[in-house]
Amino acid sequence: MRRTIIAVLTLGTLAGCAGNGAPVILGDRYEVAGVEEGDMLKLRGGPGTGYEVKAGLPNGTVVVARECERLGAVRWCEVAVEDARGLEGYVSQTYLRQL
Repeated sequence: MRRTIIAVLTLGTLAGCAGNGAPVILGDRYEVAGVEEGDMLKLRGGPGTGYEVKAGLPNGTVVVARECERLGAVRWCEVAVEDARGLEGYVSQTYLRQL
């Protein structure tokens, strides 16, 4: 019984939101990629476009993924910006590429 519980918890942790469809493992590093020239990926206060924009992240910004969830057709990942202590929020997984 114990093995079953551990397996279920592990699978739940691995279910995620890498841009290429691969699972996100919590704590993995990703970079912002695919944002149009002159634009930035919006770091939001919650998982969805209805939340306030906390910051704009240009291509190449490194983030650490914490958790992801699907809302409608979009997966939103809770991330922390690696080089900006305390800057945390949600981004669309579409613009994340694993490092």
